[in-house]
Amino acid sequence: MKNRYTCLTLSLFIALSSISMSNAFAQDEAFLDKLQYDSLLYFANEANPRNGLVKDSSRPGAPCSVAAVGFSLTAMCIGESRGWIDRDKAYERVIRTLKTFRDDVPNERGFFYHFLDMRTGARTWDSELSSIDTALFLAGALFAGEYFKGTEIERIARDLYERVDWPWMMNGRSVMCMGWKPRSGFLWYYWDSYSEAMILYALAIGSPTHPISKEAWQAWKRPVDTYNGYEVVYSTTGSLFTYQYSHAWIDFRKLYDGGINYFDNSVNATRANREFCIDNATQHKAYGENSWGLTASLGPDGYKGYGARPGDGFNDGTIAPSGMAGSIVFDPDTVLIGLKYLKDKHNSFLYGKYGFKDAFNLDRHWWAEEYLAIDVGITMLMVENFRSGLVWNKFMKLDTVNRWKDLCLDREKPKSLKVQIPVDK
Repeated sequence: MKNRYTCLTLSLFIALSSISMSNAFAQDEAFLDKLQYDSLLYFANEANPRNGLVKDSSRPGAPCSVAAVGFSLTAMCIGESRGWIDRDKAYERVIRTLKTFRDDVPNERGFFYHFLDMRTGARTWDSELSSIDTALFLAGALFAGEYFKGTEIERIARDLYERVDWPWMMNGRSVMCMGWKPRSGFLWYYWDSYSEAMILYALAIGSPTHPISKEAWQAWKRPVDTYNGYEVVYSTTGSLFTYQYSHAWIDFRKLYDGGINYFDNSVNATRANREFCIDNATQHKAYGENSWGLTASLGPDGYKGYGARPGDGFNDGTIAPSGMAGSIVFDPDTVLIGLKYLKDKHNSFLYGKYGFKDAFNLDRHWWAEEYLAIDVGITMLMVENFRSGLVWNKFMKLDTVNRWKDLCLDREKPKSLKVQIPVDK
């Protein structure tokens, strides 16, 4: 009798646990559905429907950000895949955007200016031809081309990509320049250390028309440091977006750069960022185990490159929800708990029509009123990669990605090296 009772009790426990897990899963799915849907609304509403240009932020009068357009092109396809946008409407928005960049937006050797006039597409804010923003735009365009494979979208995306003169932006150096201006020429700054620029190098090396040398991949520095036991090839600022943007399109999970797996590296960077916030919770009211995510964002004193260690990032108590959301593929359970915590605790101040507003700072009693396109975008894309892998699955099929992988990376984990110590006979 005792054994039978024990079995019945165990069976009931398992059944109740299954129901509880099922309910929790359904709640998580509903939360992520809403977060993605609301994020998609940004790209639907904060764009010029006539040309597809997307505002850098929801602030009235904001210019178009070229990087934002790359996120938008990808978001439109995600929205179609989830049934939130009719296929013909998604197609029309994407093709109109790509034609705008082909025919109307000024470029120099295929590179686009960082900020554009929302109406005309002309350069604005005295902005530079931006190598990284051009790359993020092209990542979105190429993804859309793969999503709508065999269509005019694929052809235009390929043409836009193949006209870029990547060697020109090297300016005779071993690494890529960050940008160029008509009057002063190339900027002083180069992509010479670990950063969000991995996708820039991947597209430049993989180009079928104007590639740069594969040696450029090894030319940028890979500084290593640890925080609370987490070893990280780190970016100077320690901002989480630098560990996220390339991963929005490139699936690094089974790729190795010598002994480095950049997916695992971003896992460590994510956890180190959280640990840094926990360790500094007594100094800043917003920091804690469920409230973290130091990344470039708006703040009480304007846009700043907030970051944690490893790195030398500035921090003043400002938290950006996109810092967490963009890391959902790297630490899903912790991120989900944190995002739901932020929404529940600060809902009326922090969550609005496009999802999470950009940032907040409890020390200064400051809450952002606007949304930044790139922060909404990284949220949208990384949540989709967590849920379905859609962006990764399409982007990794591109010939250009495979050319870069074959030239620069290993597809198998390198065997660990052991030092041979001579035996004294």
